[in-house]
Amino acid sequence: MSTKTIVITRPTGQARQLIEVLTKVIEASAIAKRSLPELVSLPLLTIVPKSDEHLADSIASMLQDADLAIFVSPNAVESVMRLLERDWQDFSKRIIPIGVMGGSSRSALKNHGIGQEDYPTPIYMPSINERWDSEGLWQELQTLDWDWTHKKVVIFKGDGGREWLADTLQKAGATVEAISTYTRVPLDIDNPAWQVIHEMDFSKSLWLLTSSEAVRYLGEVIRDQFPYGLESASALCPHHNIADAAEAIGFGEVFTSEPGDEALIKTTLAWLTI
Repeated sequence: MSTKTIVITRPTGQARQLIEVLTKVIEASAIAKRSLPELVSLPLLTIVPKSDEHLADSIASMLQDADLAIFVSPNAVESVMRLLERDWQDFSKRIIPIGVMGGSSRSALKNHGIGQEDYPTPIYMPSINERWDSEGLWQELQTLDWDWTHKKVVIFKGDGGREWLADTLQKAGATVEAISTYTRVPLDIDNPAWQVIHEMDFSKSLWLLTSSEAVRYLGEVIRDQFPYGLESASALCPHHNIADAAEAIGFGEVFTSEPGDEALIKTTLAWLTI
């Protein structure tokens, strides 16, 4: 491939949405007057929601006396709402406030009508984009001046992942229940999606990386299947933890944008003009 290539590494559904928006923005920009980049989907991880009926019953029971529910990602929102199949405010006699790390999770909640009710569910989120992470959410929660020793917090997450927020809440005295509601399945090395990666020019590629776990898996595949490594490739990451992971697996150039798709697209356009 002689043109530049943008590799979108999100799960298939999320990648499709980003590719559609990115395509429209690129076609409407001055870049379209030159050569259009190739947009490639490489879903490094597939999100598989859990469907255990006992898990759904367990979640409903935990929420009855919860003081706060935290969703660590949009995937957590979707998997929980799919499991429960009920309106959020049906699970407790009082409204359970929700904490999220960023705008994508807040949008996922909105898609399920959460925060849009007659008596809206309070949603806590870091007020500054640069702090769309666990640390930023904890900083936001501290402004509530709660006595955490009398609070029960339910955290919805995937298998694995960071435990920082759960540990911090427990140290503050809260009772924490962390529930895994989805798993992440790595892209098989025999999947045809890898063929495009084998054929492309890494020196003209920008990889959009939005998951540290996906980056670590990419590193494993690169070591086993790509002898030239990632030294000539560029990566774009919306968080410093992901950027650190990208540097660790050998990307030659790593850019960091603010969180959110709008910032990701803006930085991608800037890279295309280089």
